[in-house]
Amino acid sequence: MLVSAVITAAGRNSRMEQSQIENNIPIINKLLLPFNVIDKTDNGKNVLKKTIIETTISNVLATDVDECIVVLGHFAPEIRKVIANISDDRIKIIENENIDVGLSKSLLNGLKHCKNDLILCLAGDQPTISTNTYKKIIDIIANSKSPNNTVSILRRRESGILDSPEGLGMPFAINKNALAKYLINENDNLNPIIRKIFKDDFCFYGVKEENNLELININDFEEYNFVLNNMI
Repeated sequence: MLVSAVITAAGRNSRMEQSQIENNIPIINKLLLPFNVIDKTDNGKNVLKKTIIETTISNVLATDVDECIVVLGHFAPEIRKVIANISDDRIKIIENENIDVGLSKSLLNGLKHCKNDLILCLAGDQPTISTNTYKKIIDIIANSKSPNNTVSILRRRESGILDSPEGLGMPFAINKNALAKYLINENDNLNPIIRKIFKDDFCFYGVKEENNLELININDFEEYNFVLNNMI
């Protein structure tokens, strides 16, 4: 089954910026912060320096998605320049006309440029999520008896068939048209929208993470440092 990935990378960076100010360090968009990746082709001896957004995109591309739509808004020129380091014609960069919009608007903008029905949705600040976890999320919905009425999502509490949407967010896989109808005329964060989808009797399947770091959101500098210090 062909899959389109939509990566939202349009945020204001407000929490990271405030954290950097409080720690008296230079203000840098969190997507452009360096992220350590072990190069296993050299027996794990070398550490490659990539940014958070590059690492996130690379992990998604390794799942063999058919296309990768990256939605930009705030800091678009700087982020676009870094993404150009990745040579892959599956990447398509689009920009929100209005940068001051909620996540739902960015996600809908990405969906409008997708050519496939199955969509993997994620945020640009999720470099800890492995390619294997993305593959599991995709496989669950691809093999579902009712793919148009299924949401495969990284679990936050329980795994398997879920009886609550509590705490859920990106990444998740869903049918494009099923998601689009919940995003139209919305300008909100993702959590309220996920709750609406859940109430409409979609089957939510929680995929278990490969390691605990996959469940950590990199919102501020303390979380960023924690992830770097605990990477295997």
